[in-house]
Amino acid sequence: MMFDREYFDAGLYRVGTACEKWDGCRARSGADVLPMWVADMDFPSPPAVQEALLRRAAHPTWGYTEVTDEDLDALRGFWERRHNVSFTREEITLLPCVVTGLKLAILSLTKPGDGVIIQSPVYGPFRMSVEVTGRKLADAPLRRGKDGHYTMDLEAVEARCREGAKLMMLCSPHNPVSRVWSAEELQALLEILDRWGVPLVSDEIHADFVYAPNRFVSMLNLAEKNVLSLVAASKTFNVAGLQTAFCVCRDEEIRRRYRETVEASGVVSGNIFGVAAARAAFEHGDDWLDGLLAYLDGNRALLAEEVARELPKAVLSPMEGTYLGWIDLRAYGFTCAELQARTERAGVVFTGGTFFGAETSEGFLRINIACPSRNIPEAIRRLKKALEA
Repeated sequence: MMFDREYFDAGLYRVGTACEKWDGCRARSGADVLPMWVADMDFPSPPAVQEALLRRAAHPTWGYTEVTDEDLDALRGFWERRHNVSFTREEITLLPCVVTGLKLAILSLTKPGDGVIIQSPVYGPFRMSVEVTGRKLADAPLRRGKDGHYTMDLEAVEARCREGAKLMMLCSPHNPVSRVWSAEELQALLEILDRWGVPLVSDEIHADFVYAPNRFVSMLNLAEKNVLSLVAASKTFNVAGLQTAFCVCRDEEIRRRYRETVEASGVVSGNIFGVAAARAAFEHGDDWLDGLLAYLDGNRALLAEEVARELPKAVLSPMEGTYLGWIDLRAYGFTCAELQARTERAGVVFTGGTFFGAETSEGFLRINIACPSRNIPEAIRRLKKALEA
């Protein structure tokens, strides 16, 4: 099969599948709405994934099932092949999802009331995970340039360490600002955390979505101690509903504490179908993924063109990675609540900026471009209509 422009242009009709992105959105906003929000893709998963699921479902019993060495080796092979990152089977802990992995890191490495560093604007569950576990939010907001390009405020990170923070959570590549952190940036961050003895949990779920000339650098290639990396097939191969992810940690003591918390929390991982899908994707999904990345690269260029032409006062952050665009609409004078009400009336739905941090993201919207390219001009046309209404 050719995973070319024609393949991805065809998209996927998802209405009627209890799909959060489409069915949930239609229930709230009407049948004509164009959903450009939640971070999954309107493309079929690789054929090998569907074949693996059908093959496993054909056996009429789905009882307790072991995760095999071959399942773990599929993950290992993919990360070595795609990212030049090597790790052993023993360093892998199976999880239901990356957000669960964040919470388990907080529970295993901190105590109630301890500070946990985040860098807003950042994926909402970072903040929520700190709050729901009874820890203290220690925000070190990113710095934003006039062109929408974000950098780390390392002085703020060190200040949070000095104030007593006990853990940092990193989003790499970054959702929603589309940054792919350089090795130099990550090394500088690690030097600060090492100086203060603060461990790091790195959410690397978007590692596969990086556009040239940028290059993803995993924290696993920069540090042996005090680092946990959270990874999954869910974003890359559009299988988030199968609830399978992995924590990779080389630090034996950190890994021991993490697994004790996994067991004490009653987290049970290893969904039969999730593991089967992940293995098939990791072993046989490269050609599909290469085609997808080429298509998304075209979509990000198209988004930049449409925003520049139709929304001259908007600022789109440079998209170095992910399939999520971050648009600054503050010049139009609306709050996120107002923007979302207006866009919904205009028949398009985005993720409001305040989901990623109220103080840093009022007046911003996030747009998901993992869709047939024809949806992008239509979404921007409807956004323009909403701003002018």
